[in-house]
Amino acid sequence: MGLAMAPGTAVAKESAAAAVTKISHSTATTMFRNAGIGWTSSGGCSNRNTSTCTSFEQLNLATAQGAVTLRNASGCAMTITGGTETGHASGTYSHWNGYKLDYSLTTCLGNYITGSFTRIANRSDGAAQYQSASGNIYAREGNHWDVTYYNCGGC
Repeated sequence: MGLAMAPGTAVAKESAAAAVTKISHSTATTMFRNAGIGWTSSGGCSNRNTSTCTSFEQLNLATAQGAVTLRNASGCAMTITGGTETGHASGTYSHWNGYKLDYSLTTCLGNYITGSFTRIANRSDGAAQYQSASGNIYAREGNHWDVTYYNCGGC
């Protein structure tokens, strides 16, 4: 049985970037706290419009869930150092748009990422990248892991 449509209409395919659920800073911090994930801010603040703050305002729900999935799968202590605050690179799958989180480097987390995920080509800035089975990308920057969550990582 086919799809009946009125003349002059079309079915629009939503892009992955448009079909996301945004959450508040408060909701994200509750999720992180409950999972045992810490966070820090060089400015001691959470204002999204201040680059020295660490904000989770307008974070994608799948990104927060992905962090919890990573914590549970790795068993590692995790500290978020970057969220949706201004000051990161722009783009569709950016920090500002709720797709990325930065994590402090730890031996445990580094060993989990490099031992569990597939090494893929370096990012254009030279950062080593690893891809999870679900498609999320873990880039090893100078002093942190920059993670792009396209989904919740199997939540």
